[in-house]
Amino acid sequence: MSKEKHHKREHHLRRCCGGLAACILALVLVVGFVALVVYLALRPSKPSFYLQDLQLRSIDLGDPSLSATAQVTLASRNPNDHVGVHYRRLDVFVTYRDEPVTVPVSLPPMYQGHRDVTIWSPVLSGESVPVAGYVADALRQDIAAGYVALQVKVDGRVKWKVGSWVSGSYHLFVSCPAMLASAGPGGAGPMPLGGASAAVMNGTGGGGAVASLRFTQPTGCSVEV
Repeated sequence: MSKEKHHKREHHLRRCCGGLAACILALVLVVGFVALVVYLALRPSKPSFYLQDLQLRSIDLGDPSLSATAQVTLASRNPNDHVGVHYRRLDVFVTYRDEPVTVPVSLPPMYQGHRDVTIWSPVLSGESVPVAGYVADALRQDIAAGYVALQVKVDGRVKWKVGSWVSGSYHLFVSCPAMLASAGPGGAGPMPLGGASAAVMNGTGGGGAVASLRFTQPTGCSVEV
């Protein structure tokens, strides 16, 4: 008789545990479904990025490396009416012909509210950054011609926020074209819309050629999320 009672208790206990597990699983599924419906209904749009300025302070071309210092002004806008953006990580750096010429600088994590605009102005630099020989040669030729095309890039992670719900982390990659042109002797050449001149040393030592390069105009950036 005692064995039957013991088996009945075990059976009831299993049923209670199974029911509780089923309820928890159902609750998780309902919450996940609601979050998915909200996410799909709101359809968050990726943030917009704009390069407002690039001040190339110096480039020292060595062999086979270069050193560079620049300050960039980046603006980001959240176009969503009901979705916030959590920037968990943002690393900014400059490239020339897909070769990094500065080391990545990490911007502080931040939250961007609905329709908000955020502006950053980090100073980027790289000391003795190794580059391929053909890249250094091409940069020398572009400097001599008075026209240099760079790319400001951002690599990071973002999360969407709707009310109290926060999504998982997504990879963010931004690429901004930066056109620099020499003002030329006597102020001739392309009309600069922003930026400061850069003392560009071609080769090692202090006797290199110096060119005055300026940022030509603000540009929109491509954004991938």
